[in-house]
Amino acid sequence: MTGDFIPSRRFSEQGLAAGDAGVTAFTTVWGPALLLREVDREIGLSAVLRKASPELWQDILAMAWYVVVTGQALSNADLWLQQHESPTVKLLSSQRISELLAKIDEEVRQTFFRIWGGALAKGDRLCYDITSVSSYAEQNEYVRWGYNRDKESLPQINLAMVYGQQSQLPITYRELPGSIGDVSTLSNLLHQFDKLDYPKLHLVLDRGFYSKANINHLCASGQHFTLAVPTHLSWVRSLIDQYREIVDSPDGLHRTDAESVYAHTILYPWGENRRRCYVHLYYDAQRVADDRMRFDNQILDWEEELLKEQLVPEHEEAYARFFTVKTTPKRGRRVTRNSEAILAARKQYVGFTVILTSKHKDPLESLRIYREKDVVEKCFDDLKNTLDMKRLRVHKSAQMKGRLFIQFIALILLAQIRKTMRRRGLIAKYTARRLLLELESLTKIHYAGRYKDRFSELTKAQREILTAFGVDTTALK
Repeated sequence: MTGDFIPSRRFSEQGLAAGDAGVTAFTTVWGPALLLREVDREIGLSAVLRKASPELWQDILAMAWYVVVTGQALSNADLWLQQHESPTVKLLSSQRISELLAKIDEEVRQTFFRIWGGALAKGDRLCYDITSVSSYAEQNEYVRWGYNRDKESLPQINLAMVYGQQSQLPITYRELPGSIGDVSTLSNLLHQFDKLDYPKLHLVLDRGFYSKANINHLCASGQHFTLAVPTHLSWVRSLIDQYREIVDSPDGLHRTDAESVYAHTILYPWGENRRRCYVHLYYDAQRVADDRMRFDNQILDWEEELLKEQLVPEHEEAYARFFTVKTTPKRGRRVTRNSEAILAARKQYVGFTVILTSKHKDPLESLRIYREKDVVEKCFDDLKNTLDMKRLRVHKSAQMKGRLFIQFIALILLAQIRKTMRRRGLIAKYTARRLLLELESLTKIHYAGRYKDRFSELTKAQREILTAFGVDTTALK
């Protein structure tokens, strides 16, 4: 008897390595990487990034992984990269990350948008909207005081996002100065599409983008569109007055998704070239109270614009209809409400929704398409509440643009994760963040010498998640 340890043949290789004093080992977290690699493979994201930036793509993707998994500031990424499997082998300090952000230049971004968005945009309906992102930056020409959609008092930039309604994936985005409103951005967006060689599109837009100039531009460019139209416009009120009885009649009653809808469609050639368009009128008696409050809030907004002399050209018709403005040397500027006109508008036009489209004659199809535009609003919610974009913490415009690009890549990954969760029935059990957190305990032990690396034991929940995402769990030994 020598007292030496003689292992059984049944003893695992992992157990042998653990009992060998001469073997060193370290552990890395692999669970999120297994899922994110499969998500990436399914949508081909890293292949497009590699084409856009052969030198930076791995670092960009690693930062996006970090943002998706943690939702924390990039300044904390170095420790996470040390502990987790990721696309890069580099240890990115805060200084290196700042350098990386500055290197993600316009050529990298535009090349990515051209390849990624060009493929996704074919045959899809694109939703377009704008949100505000507050910033502490003082050396960034994009940061302005302006209308803040989140009712915050900090300076901000505006972020315009294009999202595929059918693919359920982000397509492209643009950063805008914080003082620019919705209406003025659409022509620039169409110009960007032309530069990126995107196909002719079908844009789905909120009523905030309505203006005659925008519709003329869409028609002239050959783009299809579906957008809500404000009911305070004189030509819209004229149509409502003309077809009111038809809309709210047995002939106007329809059913969609177990919902009763009153609707009527009018062929409405637009502009000098008489582009074929349709106006769909909808009436919902249950919405009357909500619409009245919305209309009354609009009255207050328009009045404030007049008092502060911060006029919006698209509101000129409303100013003239609902207010009287007088300026005297003694009393200054006075704004008086036209109560008769306001009461008449309340009675006549609340409860109505109006959609203008160049594409679909069927009012129910147009309504469904318009309602589904909230995918871009959910996208903004993800950016701000899941992916650490409540505040921009970078101070220079070049770094800001790089930071936004990493956020955009993270948003693509998160959108695909959510898409798979819905398809596989996981959305009722997990949030995306909770799902990734469930995978944090799945690690790999790396042994020096002759012993093979080993994964930790899979839990039942981890196996369910990885299988749902198409990961071969039999190989995790």
